[in-house]
Amino acid sequence: MGLFTRREPAADNATTSTAPSTAPVVGNGHHHRTNGKHHGPVYNEALNKRPPFGQWLKVTWPDILTMVCMGVIGLGVYQADPAPSRSFPVTFSDGEVVYPEFAYPMRNEIIPIWAAALIAALVPIAVFFIVQIRVRSFWDMNNAVIGLLYSLIVAAVFQVFIKWLIGGLRPHFLAACKPDLSLQTGTGYGGIMYDRTVCTGEASDINDSLESMPSGHSTAAFAGLVYLSLYLNAKLKVFSNYHPAMWKLIATMAPLLGAVLIAGALTIDEFHNYYDVMAGATIGTLMAFCSYRMVYASVWDFRFNHIPLSRFAPFTYGAGGEAMQLFAGFHDAVWTRQVGWGGPEAFEAFGGAPFDASGAGGMGSGAAAGTATGYGNGHGVGGSKSAAGHGIDRRPVGGRKSHDVAAAPENMTSIHHLLAPDFESLKLAHQYLGH
Repeated sequence: MGLFTRREPAADNATTSTAPSTAPVVGNGHHHRTNGKHHGPVYNEALNKRPPFGQWLKVTWPDILTMVCMGVIGLGVYQADPAPSRSFPVTFSDGEVVYPEFAYPMRNEIIPIWAAALIAALVPIAVFFIVQIRVRSFWDMNNAVIGLLYSLIVAAVFQVFIKWLIGGLRPHFLAACKPDLSLQTGTGYGGIMYDRTVCTGEASDINDSLESMPSGHSTAAFAGLVYLSLYLNAKLKVFSNYHPAMWKLIATMAPLLGAVLIAGALTIDEFHNYYDVMAGATIGTLMAFCSYRMVYASVWDFRFNHIPLSRFAPFTYGAGGEAMQLFAGFHDAVWTRQVGWGGPEAFEAFGGAPFDASGAGGMGSGAAAGTATGYGNGHGVGGSKSAAGHGIDRRPVGGRKSHDVAAAPENMTSIHHLLAPDFESLKLAHQYLGH
């Protein structure tokens, strides 16, 4: 079985047959099973199948071409000499160094820039492959890798332009410059300002020491590893609707620790000032969030931040219909299997996403029908309010009658039993606590 080959559900021995199905066909062209254990719809997995290479290339080549062009532009800017003619002080008339923070000695980098870039790219990709052991989705892997490349490439080009056009002095600038003040008459107040004309060091070292801000290490590390942290949060459902195991929090935070350590090392080897590091971290984090949201249905909304978006159809955020069913095959595109995650019931509970997405409709199938009130757990239960309104009934909780719950749509019955509170368990817990 290939890495991206979907596991077919095991057939029920009592119902396995070679005869054509006589089950009723639902709106998306799939049959309901009328025997055995399964009575719900067979979900459409049209968007969660590996396409032929030609079809994949047809929709992806613009991105590939754009990445190549951005890489060429970024490399060209990186190789260019600093654009501004920056002035700087060296010493006062008595020989005291004006800014000792730029007088550190030149040292070797603790983590070279090529190593930081490889860590930011290869560690996330390795994790994506590991996740596919359980997820087995070509499009999840495709979107994860392409989104990572979006983040890394755009962040890199962003930061090299700022380095080129703005830049700044590295902590070891004076050691790289090796100024000879006899080569130029000082300018400015007190005659203490000079430009690179007074520098006698290697031209490449001088150019590099004038391009300190923002930090390329920090930009790459945060662009790649923050993106990985967002991916792990979505797949492990760390910030979700249940209490996860502690190791999941550690796994999600570990990439952030790695990014901070890579960035922080630059203040030890005196290659960057702290504000260079902060600027790079901000750029990388921003690109990571933007890139993840481009390829997945949400960043923070735990209901569907694991669902890869498609170029073929829009994700309708619980609005129902054929378009929503096309994404039903991604119900198991998560690592965790706790509290129903990875099962079809989780997909049934999808609802509109306020703030992060469109906010259209209420929750669950109530949004599609437009007649049910929406609760925070994703059910359309009772009432006759429209999908555009806020569906929480204003009556006191104690005043709700049992027949209101019984009015839940038929197709929401299974998810209602999955997520509804177990009042007997709550009663026992109440007695156990001594109240």
